[in-house]
Amino acid sequence: MLRQLNERKEWDFIIIGGGATGLGIAVDAAGRGFSTLLLEQSDFAKGTSSRSTKLVHGGVRYLAQGDIRLVYSALRERGLLMHNAAHVVKWQSFIIPCYSNLERLKYSVGLKFYDLLSRSHRFQSSRFLSSATVRKKFPNIKSAGLRGGVEYVDGQFDDARLAINLAQTAIEYQASVLNYVAVKGLIKQNMRVTGVEATDLESGRDYVLYAKAVINATGVFVDDVLKMDNPDRPALVRPSQGVHIVLDKRFLPGSNALMIPETTDGRVLFAVPWQGHLLVGTTDTPIDSYSLEPRALDKEVDFILETIRNYLTDSPTRKDVLSVFAGLRPLAAPTDESEATKEISRDHKLMVGDSGLITITGGKWTTYRKMAEETVDAAIKSAALPIADCTTREMLIHGRPEIVSETHLSLYGTDEENIHQLIRDKSVLAKPLSAGHSYCLAEVVWAVNHEMARTIEDVLARRLRLLFLDARAAIEAAPVVGEIMMQELGYDVLWKKKQIAEFTELASQYV
Repeated sequence: MLRQLNERKEWDFIIIGGGATGLGIAVDAAGRGFSTLLLEQSDFAKGTSSRSTKLVHGGVRYLAQGDIRLVYSALRERGLLMHNAAHVVKWQSFIIPCYSNLERLKYSVGLKFYDLLSRSHRFQSSRFLSSATVRKKFPNIKSAGLRGGVEYVDGQFDDARLAINLAQTAIEYQASVLNYVAVKGLIKQNMRVTGVEATDLESGRDYVLYAKAVINATGVFVDDVLKMDNPDRPALVRPSQGVHIVLDKRFLPGSNALMIPETTDGRVLFAVPWQGHLLVGTTDTPIDSYSLEPRALDKEVDFILETIRNYLTDSPTRKDVLSVFAGLRPLAAPTDESEATKEISRDHKLMVGDSGLITITGGKWTTYRKMAEETVDAAIKSAALPIADCTTREMLIHGRPEIVSETHLSLYGTDEENIHQLIRDKSVLAKPLSAGHSYCLAEVVWAVNHEMARTIEDVLARRLRLLFLDARAAIEAAPVVGEIMMQELGYDVLWKKKQIAEFTELASQYV
């Protein structure tokens, strides 16, 4: 793919940004037969796209806000994802505990409407549960005043795994998809954007790349690219930070997720079983500055712990937090400075500039495919490309198996057998990467050779999710991962030591 940067005179599409939206656009464009190049300055899904609440959903909160169109669209997309990426996306039961008869009525009626919007993509209908049933499903729930609960079903997934699978899918359709290649500027001819200037951050080599359509899909960094086009334009997005904490599963044993429908700041909070742990979040904090590695604020962690503490008899404290991570949402900048971030639309915004630069921002993981379809349609029109129909509604995403296995390797889908083969060829690769976690050494080898992992962080944060599940365990595993990567990539001991030091510094922010 790097060689193609020299060999191809012009691309149909150059996509800037390797998160959910950019990768979805690459899959869509390549699936229609267009020559497609995606450039990501860091690793795929390094930012917001690996830091979600891991839900594929219509958005019960958006329904409460009256955004029925967004919920309806997201539920349609949820159904497509459930089918096209069955190894990554699963059904998940959620229970809303009710402590008054009014809550029972309100949430029962609201979720029946959610069922109605789901229609043919619904797995099972919502239902009211008695207080005894809720206590049985949640042994740790506070029972004083409990009037029962409402159960509904939504989707859950591994966001970074889906991102890698989208990159693999795009490549299978002949796209070139590259991480660690940063766009430094836009090329213009006759006031129209006709390409990009980019640098391979590993080799330091510079490239001048031409395209019929250039797409800005950089999330919270969208204004940086827009200012390359027009330095005087006002900001398009206002970043908001969302924080999650990860706890031991003992705080909410069982297979059900807890949904707290209204926090003190008017949001919802989820406590969701995820990869043998409990994921709790999120917050919504407006911020003025942003980076590739945002940091959780103490007040955000305290807010999550205080909120969940109101519902559990055995409640977690700071020392129980195994990992804490922050992500940034690229929300549309409000016109009213007093507007709360929870009120800013989560729907996406698509723009075609006077220069032909196409910008897509906002939205959420669940609707990435629809956003990509609309973006490619707009690019075809703007750049006068040949008309080609979207193919992603029925397109199976890389790894989608006929039958999903029950092991932790099921997330790899059809690639699971390849990892088993690595172990058969070299039995030492079956060794666990970290005590108390299911990851094995073979997964590191696979990530390096078949999933474009270039750093220890790439492996432990996104190919595997150990950093997000247990930061201390990830720090302990870093030397083993560094040794394997050094051997597989042909690097030296100095590279390994530098990588371990950099990862240890980064991972300490998750503790």
